[in-house]
Amino acid sequence: MKKARIEITGFTARFYDEIVLGGTAGLYQGMLKTVIAEMEIKPEDRILDLGAGTGKNACLMRANLSHKGNITAIEIGKEMMTQFKRKCGKYDNVVLSEQRIEEELPFENEFDKVLLSFVIHGFHQKLREVILKNAFKALKTDGKIFIFDWNEIHLKEQGPLFRLFMRTVECPEARDFIRQDLKKMLACTGFLDMKESFFARGKIRLLTARKAKGTLP
Repeated sequence: MKKARIEITGFTARFYDEIVLGGTAGLYQGMLKTVIAEMEIKPEDRILDLGAGTGKNACLMRANLSHKGNITAIEIGKEMMTQFKRKCGKYDNVVLSEQRIEEELPFENEFDKVLLSFVIHGFHQKLREVILKNAFKALKTDGKIFIFDWNEIHLKEQGPLFRLFMRTVECPEARDFIRQDLKKMLACTGFLDMKESFFARGKIRLLTARKAKGTLP
């Protein structure tokens, strides 16, 4: 299977946070804070941040941790990693690892929470399944996955500006992702107790699920 080419580079990578904030009319910061609040992070939690980007998410999550808690952040983009190190490199309980999240990861029953923030939609369907299996394996029993991404959307029912955005700015994989049943994918991986929160008039969703067993089904 070919590797996904989802690394953000160049101007977009250097100003990623600013572009996202501007593209959401300033709403993204508030949405992200709400997502992190809904994660109910405990001071001693171990968190796996898959596709960690610039480190913005990790820095916000870290504010809820004590010295007993920690974040393992996985990223592959060189420019994003540079930004991550600049933002979070000074913290002893935040570790950045250069790995591909769509390949087998070395973690097993280690984490209380896994975050995927606007990452999984950029992969082909088969690779999304691998990523979810990686998350399941990495979580402790009763650990939770948090997927903050596009909701299931009928593109033809959306306004012209959003349709234009999805067809010209977003990747083709994203247009496939909004047609997929993510809850079914999670259930097939072994997750239970799914909960949803919606943003941006239902276009964006936080989907939460719990690891029910210690091994993959």
